[in-house]
Amino acid sequence: MKLKKKIFRIYSRSNPRLVFFYGVLFLLSLTLAGGLAWRQLIQNAEYRAREKRQNQRRILHPAPRGDILDRNGDLLASSRPQYTATIHLNELRSAFREAYINRVREARQSGSDESRSALQNAARSAVIQDYLDTINVLLGRSETVNPRNVKRHFSWKLLLPFPLVQDLQPEEYALLTEQLPVDSPIELYAAGVRHYPYDSAASHTLGYVVSTEKLSHEGLPGDDLRTFNVKGKTGKAGIEYAFEANLLGLSGGEIWVVDPTGFQYDKPLQHQPPRKGDDLRISLDIALQQTAEAALGDKTGAIAVLDVATGEVLALASKPDYNLNDFSPYISSETIQSINERGAWLNRATQGLYPPGSVFKVIVALAALRHGVIDFEETVNCTGSHRVGNLIFPCHHAPGHGDVNLKEALTLSCNVYFYQVGLRTGVEALSAEARRFGFDQPTGIELPFETSRMIVPDPQWKKDRGLGPWRPGDTANISIGQGFLLLTPLQMATFMASLARGETLTTPTLIHSKEALPNKSAKTSLDLPEADYTRLIKALQNVVETGTGRRAQIEGHSIAAKTGTAQVRFKGEKLTIGWFAGFAPAEDPEIALCVMIEGGNPDDNFGGGLTAAPIAKTVLQHYFER
Repeated sequence: MKLKKKIFRIYSRSNPRLVFFYGVLFLLSLTLAGGLAWRQLIQNAEYRAREKRQNQRRILHPAPRGDILDRNGDLLASSRPQYTATIHLNELRSAFREAYINRVREARQSGSDESRSALQNAARSAVIQDYLDTINVLLGRSETVNPRNVKRHFSWKLLLPFPLVQDLQPEEYALLTEQLPVDSPIELYAAGVRHYPYDSAASHTLGYVVSTEKLSHEGLPGDDLRTFNVKGKTGKAGIEYAFEANLLGLSGGEIWVVDPTGFQYDKPLQHQPPRKGDDLRISLDIALQQTAEAALGDKTGAIAVLDVATGEVLALASKPDYNLNDFSPYISSETIQSINERGAWLNRATQGLYPPGSVFKVIVALAALRHGVIDFEETVNCTGSHRVGNLIFPCHHAPGHGDVNLKEALTLSCNVYFYQVGLRTGVEALSAEARRFGFDQPTGIELPFETSRMIVPDPQWKKDRGLGPWRPGDTANISIGQGFLLLTPLQMATFMASLARGETLTTPTLIHSKEALPNKSAKTSLDLPEADYTRLIKALQNVVETGTGRRAQIEGHSIAAKTGTAQVRFKGEKLTIGWFAGFAPAEDPEIALCVMIEGGNPDDNFGGGLTAAPIAKTVLQHYFER
């Protein structure tokens, strides 16, 4: 029996090879469709983001900083124009290309092996120099382009204008504005740089700014884009630093589409103008500030002046100081060296630590009165010195003051009286009294970098530092404001403001309030009988009327104060520190101040009554006259 062969027609749909082919084709089509759908629907956002990052760039422009004004509205810090000539590189692309081709051709003809990168940079520098020469001819200058700056600019700041001349004088700016063609790629503009109308006045308080490329860009999209920053300014010290958030403003910016070479097209996709920072009115009175600084002259020292009721700082001077305009638009190495050599960086009012000398006797008197150790009638006999163990502690008046009570001891600043009273009161009570007035901690003023290294010592403090046991001589030293005790002039001014109000704490502030708001410190009573408080203030008034502070007398005005002279050793030499701290008018206090003068060598015979009191008089006289 013969088997029949199964015959398939080549074009028959039942051909299994065609069926297999159709199946493969269907699977491939399905895969392709799925892939396209994945790319178009699922990964669409990712590819759009990639495209955006490839062909879009963001430029940030700094905002003008807010102005700083004194309590009367006088301008202390603002922005002034810095005239600059720049050139837009994207407008020179054809010139760059032609110059590069010529350089390559010349290199081939001469057989030079200079790299293409070097030839390209040389070509770009030559083109830019041609435009700079146009400015040189008009202004009679001889500026040259630095090829390294050109290379760096093309690598990191391609979308930003290239600076040609950054220090144009106003008359040069006007001449170029008139002479340059309208279609020139050279652009003239006035950038804002920080300006301080009073030069060095309140330099440590105002602070200064430095250049930065870290700009805020709140509200401007493009965080994922490559960003070019036009340099702005940021606070580095003083109020410029402490109130950076207020003064900074909001940066503006643009988003550009760029071509494959990195140059932008004609118009930005988005534009947000910068917004100026907030103006800040501070508590300083610039006229009083200038008076205080002039009174210090070339002496090293500090002055702090406070409004008794509010704690507002009316003047805060520190010498030596520096001219704030030397920091703008940038600070030179020579200026930095000068400031270093003069020790002018230190704000002696808030960062300088000194033994307070006899001004601290007011604290000793308060502690002794509050603990019932003395009264105003009891006398102590001063023979010119006092023995404590094997040590002899002198009085500043070698012959002695004889029998003196508290009022007389403060008036004459008798050391022997306070040695004895301090020893009877005890170091724990003395230290506790100093802490009640905040001598062991920073004042809390808004300025940055206020020191926290002030010292109110006691036996435990000495033991913790491995300095041995506390001895009676240590207490005697503290009783006249010497020994381990260290504090700042601003702390002493806040103490006097607190004492003037009959309280223990004053938080100084640099912010001016239009309303006469009371000081925000916690209201803590002196815990002293009213009669004793009245007699204590009268004793301090007597210091100026007939005692060690009489060089601060001002006819028709009552002043309550205490002078002090402290000794310190620096590099093996014995130096003196002169103090004057007080408030006025004594019967209705308005202003508290502290003057500290720092001796620079052993020949500087500075003293509180001799050196600091006349300076305080100048400041107080200005205040009363105004």
